[in-house]
Amino acid sequence: MPLPTPISVSALDLKGLIRPGDTIVVGQGTGEPTALTEALVAQAGDIGPARVFLGALFSRTFAPDAAPNLSFTGYGGIQQAGALARAGRLDPVTTHYSQLPGLFDNDFQRADVVMMQLSPGPDGRAPSLGMISDYLAAAARKARVVIAQLNARAPWTFGAELPAGLRVDVCVEDDREPVILAPAKVGPTEEAIAAHVAGLVPDGAVIEIGIGAMPDAILSALKGHRDLGFHSGMISDRTVDLIEAGVITNALKPYDAGASIAGCLFGGRRLFDFAHDNPALQMRTPDYTHGFAALARLPKFTALNSAVEVDLTGQVNAEVVGGAYVGAIGGQVDFVRGAMAAPGGRSIIALPATAKGGALSRIVPALSGPVTTARGDADTFVTEFGVAELRGQSLAERARRMIAIAHPDFREELEQAAHAFFRAAGA
Repeated sequence: MPLPTPISVSALDLKGLIRPGDTIVVGQGTGEPTALTEALVAQAGDIGPARVFLGALFSRTFAPDAAPNLSFTGYGGIQQAGALARAGRLDPVTTHYSQLPGLFDNDFQRADVVMMQLSPGPDGRAPSLGMISDYLAAAARKARVVIAQLNARAPWTFGAELPAGLRVDVCVEDDREPVILAPAKVGPTEEAIAAHVAGLVPDGAVIEIGIGAMPDAILSALKGHRDLGFHSGMISDRTVDLIEAGVITNALKPYDAGASIAGCLFGGRRLFDFAHDNPALQMRTPDYTHGFAALARLPKFTALNSAVEVDLTGQVNAEVVGGAYVGAIGGQVDFVRGAMAAPGGRSIIALPATAKGGALSRIVPALSGPVTTARGDADTFVTEFGVAELRGQSLAERARRMIAIAHPDFREELEQAAHAFFRAAGA
């Protein structure tokens, strides 16, 4: 379906498109259509109360003190969305990432208006969502109004083409630089952890990564590996380093051979230029990037994730710190379970042993927040002090192994807590 004739952003009157009480779903991360979201904030007072569904948020468009008549929901408090959560303005939808498109498809989530960023199609091809292949198209199929920002600076990517028949009602042409996610600062602790993790990843493994300093450090530590594959919810600048160095070849994957699979471009211009019109990168929706059936077919699939805290039995909190929602269930459980089912697969949760400058242990007797990943899904945990392999181990042995990778300053305290727990349980 052809796009409508583009208008300038100055001519965009959202009051005529958005009704009070609407839910507005906006492109996440680097795929945020900032010409549209900035117009939404600027015109929010004229629109009336409305709700915005956010994903990962890298810009400061939706500042905690902006547009008080807007409320916010979404699948987590990732990056700047966490600031909204701390301000009490984000009401999270706690769901697995793989299920998000289905929430819109089956009307468990509303989508009255969708705002998306599109990259023009080269050589007459259909425009592409470019940066993201997630739940946005599913939401747009249900929306009353779909508004697109056509941005020639956004990369055109294979697999993220605008679905045939998807209607776009209003198109704004605005070629501003897309939002970027700068590489995180990697310190000695992350490097030490990454060195342990690299020793657990075999040549030929298919890897998945997340956002932040820990994944970036792990990717850097894998530079000596051979014939890795890539199948993940996101791809970053440092992934491109490994592809261009010949470390990630995707040569041994039983399907999608020769191509990296991702759902979101979470990086900067280096990543965007690599991704543009590049068939060696294929964008896919969450039912494929995070789908159990797809992951379980990948030999040596290795899920690389992190956590806020973990307890002595292998339960993971990846969502809440001090009562504030700063993370998400996201794809962690999807990838953990896919890795556990894959032939030779492994789930690795890597995290620093302490927080608050060493004042708090991140290995704890009991979680202070929700259980994101259950202990029944526990496999391998890594800190700067070593590796704890929990799969198949008894609770008492799990506690012993987790204490061994805790910071030495907290081991005695953890041993006492473990002793008290097992005595009370009669173990």
